[in-house]
Amino acid sequence: MMFTRFTEGARRAVVAGGIHALDAGRPALDAAPILLGLAEVQPFALKHFTADPAEVRRLAGLPDPRELLATLGIDLDEVHRRTRAGADDPRRWSLRRSRVRPLRLTLYGPLGSLPLTPAARKVVEVAKSRPGPVTGERLLWGLLADGTNGARRILRAAGVDVAALVREAAIPARRAA
Repeated sequence: MMFTRFTEGARRAVVAGGIHALDAGRPALDAAPILLGLAEVQPFALKHFTADPAEVRRLAGLPDPRELLATLGIDLDEVHRRTRAGADDPRRWSLRRSRVRPLRLTLYGPLGSLPLTPAARKVVEVAKSRPGPVTGERLLWGLLADGTNGARRILRAAGVDVAALVREAAIPARRAA
């Protein structure tokens, strides 16, 4: 079980990202939903992480069906409360590596399973690369370490000072070494 080293906040962020990807009908978990999960859960106290979750959602191309369903008289939050009780509990989710295909990581939970894209797998691998617990800061560092996954672009467009955030997020990674 790969989640054993993850802090509660880091787990919640990955699970939230997985739920967003499933809700959007995505076939796999990529970096953008993980970034949205971090923006929502905020499993860290980084003053330079100023991204608004709604803006991250928009920039990441993850639609929020609440407004559309509200025009039909459907309260999506109420539907989720009735049909997904406890589904967002990180203890009910697991992140596992395939024994047959060791580069394949999959997020399993009560709402379904999602393989991680190579970009999302890299986020997790970078976050786990140092000894100690995998924290929200380490997940963020994993997102920022890869310039091709779109996280930096989304954060810049959301008004985040990415250079200052990189400097701030790097401090916990150095201490863990």
